[in-house]
Amino acid sequence: MVRREAKAPSQRQLRVGEEIRHALAWALERGEVRDPAVIDVPVTVTEVRISPDLKNATAFVMPLGGGDAEAVQAVVDGLNRASAFLRRMVISRVQLRAVPRLSFIPDLSFDQASEIDALFRTDNVARDLGASDDVEDDDTDTNGA
Repeated sequence: MVRREAKAPSQRQLRVGEEIRHALAWALERGEVRDPAVIDVPVTVTEVRISPDLKNATAFVMPLGGGDAEAVQAVVDGLNRASAFLRRMVISRVQLRAVPRLSFIPDLSFDQASEIDALFRTDNVARDLGASDDVEDDDTDTNGA
């Protein structure tokens, strides 16, 4: 089995993804989605990734302020149910030959960042980081004298 390396997104993919992100954020900010799971829930669209053929888009979303896993999943499910409506909203805001199919998934990067931050704050890591800072300070003192 041949394993392919993931290619970085092209400039066009990045530009289209950002335009779609802005259009989705605009629609969500205005409260256009009438799904019960999404009404009165401020939602952040953190990123939109587009497939290389520009036919599929994955939007990473998170309710503002986070929330428990069930609440986040309920919002994501509501957005996926409203994806056809949101696609029509994107069509009206973004000039493309074909607007990609939209799918929504929760953005877990905030949770991962919190876990990494918690690791940095543990005593063992803080001690190791403090020791490396002391070594660097010692090196600069001897070179500067």
